[in-house]
Amino acid sequence: MKTTHPIGVFDSGYGGLTVFRSIAALLPQYDFIYLGDNARAPYGNRSFETVHQYTLQCVEWFFEMGCPLVIIACNTASAKALRTIQQLNLPEIAPQNRVLGVIRPTAEVIGSYTRTNAVGVLGTKGTVSSQSYEIEIGKFFPEIRVYSHACPMWVPIVEYGEYQGKGADYFVQKYLDELMNKAPEIDTILLACTHYPLLIEKIEKYLPPHITIVAQGNIVAHSLTDYLQRHSEMETKISQGGTRRFFTTDDIADFNQHATIFFGEPINAEFAHL
Repeated sequence: MKTTHPIGVFDSGYGGLTVFRSIAALLPQYDFIYLGDNARAPYGNRSFETVHQYTLQCVEWFFEMGCPLVIIACNTASAKALRTIQQLNLPEIAPQNRVLGVIRPTAEVIGSYTRTNAVGVLGTKGTVSSQSYEIEIGKFFPEIRVYSHACPMWVPIVEYGEYQGKGADYFVQKYLDELMNKAPEIDTILLACTHYPLLIEKIEKYLPPHITIVAQGNIVAHSLTDYLQRHSEMETKISQGGTRRFFTTDDIADFNQHATIFFGEPINAEFAHL
């Protein structure tokens, strides 16, 4: 069997598939492996230590699968684990490999969306409490005021397939009203959780039309394209067979059913032994 060196795409569950969908569309020539750690999801309310432990274990699994580059397509894991993995773990376990996240690429471009320099960030409790977006956006756009707000019910609503139901409206409107009450001048809202794009129709319903809603899929995909163009030493390592494999740490049938909704096409996953 021919040896492949795919790009790994990781999420605690299904949400990262909205990012992977954009990446695969923009870079179809590369081999990819997606892993959802569904058995231990959600990560949003877990401690920094636990998220780091789980994320590192999954990153090591990707390395064992031959991936020289891993994209953490999860805001909570990017916020709570990425920096430690990059600075402390990688030099010890795989100094030649790379692990990238979703927060920095988004922070680098968010300034092009806002006119009032007031940006709302909607995310999990873990992402919001980390203040990662305030820190990263401040590096590139110190003039921007960032207003973060946790939406703890949105991930369960999406995971249980209720994002199109009437019951979702209450919690969508509730969190949006709470955010806008913090700063009515907000003109840009970042969906800082990869589950949230499935709620975008309802989010638009409860926001004024002048507010720009920013999802991360295309941003991360273009950032990865730029990264590979700038790092030929990494790009040449990655195999180009156009293959996609999907793995889950939980029930395969359940994963296939939900993941197909997020990815937009049928998925046949395999079980990952971590």
